Amino acid sequence: KAMQRRQVRLRREYLHRRSLEGREREVYEKKRAVREALAAGKEIPSELKQEASELGRLAALDDAGPSRAYDDEYARTLRGERMAKVCVSTSRSPSSRLKQFAKELKHLVPNCTNVNRGTTKLEELVEATRAADFSDLVIVHETRGQPDGLVVCHLPLGPTAYFTVSNCVLRHDVADRAPNYSVDAAPHLIFHNFDEHKPLGRRVMTILKCLFPAAKADAKRLVTFFNADDTVSVRHHHHSTADGPDVHLTELGPRFELTPYHIKLGTLDNAKAADTEWVLRPYLNAANTVLA
Repeated sequence: KAMQRRQVRLRREYLHRRSLEGREREVYEKKRAVREALAAGKEIPSELKQEASELGRLAALDDAGPSRAYDDEYARTLRGERMAKVCVSTSRSPSSRLKQFAKELKHLVPNCTNVNRGTTKLEELVEATRAADFSDLVIVHETRGQPDGLVVCHLPLGPTAYFTVSNCVLRHDVADRAPNYSVDAAPHLIFHNFDEHKPLGRRVMTILKCLFPAAKADAKRLVTFFNADDTVSVRHHHHSTADGPDVHLTELGPRFELTPYHIKLGTLDNAKAADTEWVLRPYLNAANTVLA
């Protein structure tokens, strides 16, 4: 119960910081509107006239944008204060192919533990991984023996990101002959075509980046996240150099595509009560990409 009270307190403090961020964003937008009107010699918007003098003074003192607590849950990981430690599990009664996919994610992500789900309830699994100080819980799902879903739950407070998995090819089905490599050595990460100026592009990139520890300069593995039309292709390679300047890439596998469709601000054990940060509505967003 002491652990539960601590989680409630931490969650309340985090939500308070998020509310402060929203108010700061509102004030910043007002200051920007006043600054642009004054610079263009136009009349200040009528709804801001009463606050114009105070907003002008604040704009002169602070010309920077609002401080971003958007990725506050990942701040310690991004600063290097917390090592990424990932637990991978499956849905109940997994097929042999889903088990193999979960094992291969362990080869992809360093400092990763593969846990047999068994009959463990989701709430118990989240509580156990939280108590063991895991940074993230990854759960893979399937339909008719084919992996088709992946959930990344950041601990201890969230967020939880939901992805559709498609075109999954396991390591043994990859044509290249894989060289020997250490799964404990962190790979270099390549993020292509993610727009960091878009909140969702920055958010998804942070969620995926924080699954991996920082790589050393001489690391030989590469994990690429290639975004095309909001579908992220994941590729895993080993690179080597011969005597010449050419670099030889050998695909290690697995390879698959991720399509984000939902991000919630809580963890999996309270997903129903958690606020929705973003949800894919393809019938509204068909003409616009959200990651790039």
